[in-house]
Amino acid sequence: MTRVSTLIIRAPGTNCDAETAYAFEQAGSTVESALLAELVSLKDPLANHQIMVIPGGFTYGDDISAGKILANELRLKLGEELHRFVGEGKLILGICNGLQVLVKAGVLPACPDITRQSLTIAPNDSARFECRWVHLHVNEATPCIFTRGITDMYLPVAHGEGKVFAATGVAENLNAVLYYTDQNRGRSPGYPHNPNGSLADIAGICDNSGRIFALMPHPERFVRWTQHPRWTREPPRDHGDGLRIFVNAVEWAKAL
Repeated sequence: MTRVSTLIIRAPGTNCDAETAYAFEQAGSTVESALLAELVSLKDPLANHQIMVIPGGFTYGDDISAGKILANELRLKLGEELHRFVGEGKLILGICNGLQVLVKAGVLPACPDITRQSLTIAPNDSARFECRWVHLHVNEATPCIFTRGITDMYLPVAHGEGKVFAATGVAENLNAVLYYTDQNRGRSPGYPHNPNGSLADIAGICDNSGRIFALMPHPERFVRWTQHPRWTREPPRDHGDGLRIFVNAVEWAKAL
């Protein structure tokens, strides 16, 4: 059985790497965290890892657009290694800024073709930063490895640019893994249940293999029950809704 190793790629402005590392450690993985600038000087920097993660934050201050600079660095400086990593059947997870990066690098929705971007993440319809908890429903028809066995989740969001926006004809072929819903699983819930106006209420997507997954909500911020906003007023549970995503990834990666 492989001892699973997770690599968290950071850049100036990343701010959720510690929580992400904790979540993967709780799931049974060892974790290495490194700046992308450190990785580019190494030979085969991804070779010893089974899972790669781009966590949340505001890389490079989101000065051009959210995640765009790190997306360019990932594509231009680690493109060959990334192709190899995906070709070896390994896992990639992007959280919030990570979704923005993977989409703008062209990794999602269709890797290994990372030369054409057909999807983007646009500013929220509210034109403001949205920080709230949201209800999510899992599309069990997708091949996503990370969400196996999960039907619904309650997770926090914290972003100013989270609206999934696609070119004509792209949306119909997306592997939409997560949808924003209301508290009764109602679709097309409107604002504030859909906090950003995302196309078809999409909150997370994966590639055709199910091994590359990214989402706007933050599963790493709800791995312990005491992180729930009503943890003192509801019956206690063993863990938060987000932990299962990390456990699924680690358990699957053990076979690599």
